[in-house]
Amino acid sequence: MARIELTHVTKRWGGFYAVDDLDLLIDDNAFVTLLGPSGCGKTTTLRMIAGLETPTTGKITIDGMTVFDSDAGINVPANKRRVGFLFQNYALWPNMTVFQNIAFGLSNIKEPGLSVTPEGEIVRDPKAGGAARKLTKEEIKRIVARVSAIVKIEPFMDRYPGELSGGQQQRVAIARTLAPGPKVLFMDEPLSNLDAKLRLEMRSELQRLHLSTGSTFVYVTHDQMEAMTLATRICLISNGVLQQYDEPLTVYNRPNNTFVADFVGNPAINFMNARGRQQEDGSFRLRILGEYDAVFTPTERVLVDSWYADAEKKIAAFEAKVRPEVKTNKDVPFNYPVAMVQDIPDDKTLDREDWALGVRPEFVSICEDGPVEGEVFSAMPTGMETTVRIRVGNFLLTSVVFGGVTYKIGEKIRLRFSGNGAVLFSRVNGRLVSTGTVEIRR
Repeated sequence: MARIELTHVTKRWGGFYAVDDLDLLIDDNAFVTLLGPSGCGKTTTLRMIAGLETPTTGKITIDGMTVFDSDAGINVPANKRRVGFLFQNYALWPNMTVFQNIAFGLSNIKEPGLSVTPEGEIVRDPKAGGAARKLTKEEIKRIVARVSAIVKIEPFMDRYPGELSGGQQQRVAIARTLAPGPKVLFMDEPLSNLDAKLRLEMRSELQRLHLSTGSTFVYVTHDQMEAMTLATRICLISNGVLQQYDEPLTVYNRPNNTFVADFVGNPAINFMNARGRQQEDGSFRLRILGEYDAVFTPTERVLVDSWYADAEKKIAAFEAKVRPEVKTNKDVPFNYPVAMVQDIPDDKTLDREDWALGVRPEFVSICEDGPVEGEVFSAMPTGMETTVRIRVGNFLLTSVVFGGVTYKIGEKIRLRFSGNGAVLFSRVNGRLVSTGTVEIRR
């Protein structure tokens, strides 16, 4: 069971905290993506688990074995953790054939209780005792045959890397990583060198590879589409601080804060500043888009005063841990974008009646009887769908229309907000209040 647990893991260089007090539990056979913008700490997290980077403080366990503990002075080297690492650069030996590249690391394995099944799978039984031994040439051939079949590169075993396409080289690198039988497979943006079409194909291959190997995958990417399509759970990090750790659709539909809502989703979510207060029935009466009255009805009952009290306790608990020497911004409200034709500075003092309303583009419905009037600012058809930017006064909203529908720039249209996928955040702290529905009152 290749379960990974990080407890209060921190990595700092001087006063710069790359990863700050990270707690993370990765289940056996999970496919977890570490997602976030460049410099957020996701690669550092991956390298600390793999043993390529030493944490400053904290504890890491893999498969029940403690591989790092700052208090106990434990730091198991990378080559003893039985993990595989797939880098952005495939790093194949150009003077070796595909077979030789895959087999290269196998010749260095020397362990007691080592055996290979007829199907080519390495079996380790340290309780068997006896002297440490190396793999035989026949065993290495069986292992290479097994992993090459998994990634479908059997016809290319006698070729050199220079004679392969980018996707084929990628498969060789994966096979080489799988050959020693790692408990966990780490991948650091392995598809970033491929073109868009090949990336899509390789995502599908990685999904099938995860199922066929039964291994635990930890995958670093800044591409939220890769994270959404590949992961069983997404770990979203910003400024070294964990923002959300959930299943992909939970991250998409119920983001913890405005940063998560903005980072996940393509096209991006529509943010609107709102002003108003909660009514006796639990709904929120809001003023949005400059001139429209709207009613936000939460999917679950929320009492604003209790919600703010709970949020303030969480914020105070976090701030109590922040050290004065930290040189990076930490858990601060995200300055989310509000799309406008002409930017207007917003420097007002915020209070508890200021909200951020988020609506995904698929819930901005263009219809003849819509309560909101606008005009087409731009229209980008892709065949199966059209992304439409709609001007409402000085504000811009993005809508996704499915099907072969065309719009002319400047065309007058009407719209409404459909479904129950709207999200309401506090502008004071940027945190999620609730999901719900939005109704525009004429």
